Amino acid sequence: MACSHFSVTATDGAARTGILHTPHGSVPTPVFMPVGTAGSVKAVAPDDLTTIGAPIVLGNTYHLYLRPGDRRIDELGGLHRFAALPGAVLTDSGGFQVFSLNSLCKVREEGVEFRSHLDGSKHFFTPEGVIDIQRNLRSDIMMVLDECLPFGTDRAATTKSLERTARWAERSRRAYPAGAGENLLFGIVQGGCFKDLREISIARTCAVDFDGFAIGGLSVGESKAMLHDLCAHSAALLPAERPRYLMGVGTPLDLLLATEAGVDMFDCVMPTRNARNGTLFTSQGKVSIKRREFADDDRPLDPLCRCYACRTFSRAYLRHLFVSGEPLALRLNSLHNLTYYVDLMAAARKAIETGTFTDLLERTAAVYNQEAQDAGFHVPRPAEKVLSLDPVPGRP
Repeated sequence: MACSHFSVTATDGAARTGILHTPHGSVPTPVFMPVGTAGSVKAVAPDDLTTIGAPIVLGNTYHLYLRPGDRRIDELGGLHRFAALPGAVLTDSGGFQVFSLNSLCKVREEGVEFRSHLDGSKHFFTPEGVIDIQRNLRSDIMMVLDECLPFGTDRAATTKSLERTARWAERSRRAYPAGAGENLLFGIVQGGCFKDLREISIARTCAVDFDGFAIGGLSVGESKAMLHDLCAHSAALLPAERPRYLMGVGTPLDLLLATEAGVDMFDCVMPTRNARNGTLFTSQGKVSIKRREFADDDRPLDPLCRCYACRTFSRAYLRHLFVSGEPLALRLNSLHNLTYYVDLMAAARKAIETGTFTDLLERTAAVYNQEAQDAGFHVPRPAEKVLSLDPVPGRP
């Protein structure tokens, strides 16, 4: 079935580029969405997102509902205006947070009861209520309420859960019928670590006319090899004419391996969280900027990177900021990691368009060799630089 808001523009094997149209602009895919859980991408400002070229960010229904409240955000003009976000916004349903932050949450057919991690107050999410919250946030892409199970959940419990998630998805679509507004609504497939259960979940979810489909329930404790095996199995069964979104994943190599499988959209806290811990992703692998060896290193962090930190400062200065506890360290580190992720996706789009995606994947796997081995990916070449960018003018 043709899709008015998404079109595939090029393919290289199962990997593909596309354009996703939203009320706040068109988004080229594959794309990485910086995570702005509470309406803010940690340590960076909205204009930084414009500078690095991030066309879409992720916000979270659970956190924004609890504080400052979705109705307050609606009264203040919606999340875009409230947070001065420059591009499109996707909001997660909050289901993952309900289950991961609340050990005593109670799930029943109507929805899920939980207590706020802020003050212990009791709340209840229903599929319909979560849609109402996201409409108050005025997000461009809304996610249905689903149940995300921990790794190792047995087959019987997984089956029961995915059936309930499918029923919740149907209720979500009835609460927000296709064409009811400009917001897009994505369904979520589950099924744990069981391929046949994921097939059942996909069949049930894809029977509903969602605007896109997300692969949920991964990166919850399974091995890298299992993650990518289940991702590839799921992506191949999702409708080709709709965008595919892998939730909460992951490392640079994760993104490229999933892109190879035909996934279009990604989000993860890893670039900003690692930045705040002093771990930086570069064209030659991960760098722990806190290490003493960088104390006298006058080189830029990554000579192939266009970010403000790499264009302006030395590794020695970045280390000095971090070990001194200077807040600027968090901003510069976050700007760098986010730029790296955004540029990696731009490189992926270019490689798909030119039929050279396998080459990019192999070069990235060589840089992240151990992770590639853990994922079951054979690295056929020695490590090389990943992004085909010219060195930054004025720097060695």
